[in-house]
Amino acid sequence: MKLINTRDAVGHVLCHDITRIIKDVVKDTPFRKGHIVTEEDIPVLLSLGKEHLYIWEKDERMLHEDEAAEILRSICQSANMTASGPREGKIELYADCDGLFQIDVDRLDAVNEIGELMIASRPGNTAVKKGDKVIGTRVIPLVIEKEKLELARKTAGPEPLARVIPYQIRTAGIVTTGSEVFSGRIEDTFTPVVMEKLRAYGIETVSHFTVNDEKEHIVEAILATKEKGVDLILCTGGMSVDPDDRTPGAIRESGAQIVTYGAPVLPGAMLLLGYYEDGVPVLGLPGCVMYARATVFDLLLPRIAAGVKISRKEIAHMGNGGLCLGCEACHYPNCGFGRG
Repeated sequence: MKLINTRDAVGHVLCHDITRIIKDVVKDTPFRKGHIVTEEDIPVLLSLGKEHLYIWEKDERMLHEDEAAEILRSICQSANMTASGPREGKIELYADCDGLFQIDVDRLDAVNEIGELMIASRPGNTAVKKGDKVIGTRVIPLVIEKEKLELARKTAGPEPLARVIPYQIRTAGIVTTGSEVFSGRIEDTFTPVVMEKLRAYGIETVSHFTVNDEKEHIVEAILATKEKGVDLILCTGGMSVDPDDRTPGAIRESGAQIVTYGAPVLPGAMLLLGYYEDGVPVLGLPGCVMYARATVFDLLLPRIAAGVKISRKEIAHMGNGGLCLGCEACHYPNCGFGRG
């Protein structure tokens, strides 16, 4: 720090907060640590009784917190994100559109291990709305060594740490299986639930077939749905290990390459996920999707809607955080379910 006359302080950086107290009128902090003094500030500072100020003495080896925050922003920001201005060494990033938020956790951890700087994000692989805050960056001290920011750049690599992917999937077809529904003995309460979940991501259900439990009929319905050119195929019913539950076999026979039949998530263990050669995803949805507030389908749907292909390894990693606690008052997605 260096003590200088306030009249000579233009362009210098304050090293301390300056408060203003007027009895029964105001108590605030018009100038905060890190503020760069302007010509217009001088009369105000003098009116506050500040004839002298402690300022940061410029050093070519150091960066002001706001300059450093801009570097952290550049490490994180990619398309479909908007940045706030720097304030007290902090910059925040916001989604420019509805979509899927993703963050490279390994590189994020490596940058945060450097010290005296930080990047915090919302959980990756989650749905965001336009205007949602997705990342906050902060430099801890008022000034920081340039070499630390260069290390942060090198550690992060050339690609941004985060991205917001707009939703790509627009249309879906549903195949409802089950002789009890096909015959009209019971009402189909599954399809309306699925359609509502799809609508939340802008996906329109343009095809719906209801068939009995005969495998060949299920295969025919899936292929007929595929012929309609939909972006996504969902099959409901017949997903357990009961002898009459033949949906998994029918999906396989329809030509899909199965990624997984089963997921380490409760509710939702009996999920099936596959893809056709043209990239169209097909899912067999377990019965829990019909009645549980949040299931494996809710965890995967943002990625599917964004057109992100999901691997078997990613499914396997869902076990950490994959247990829904079945709270009496469900707060999903504002809870730990799926946040491993």
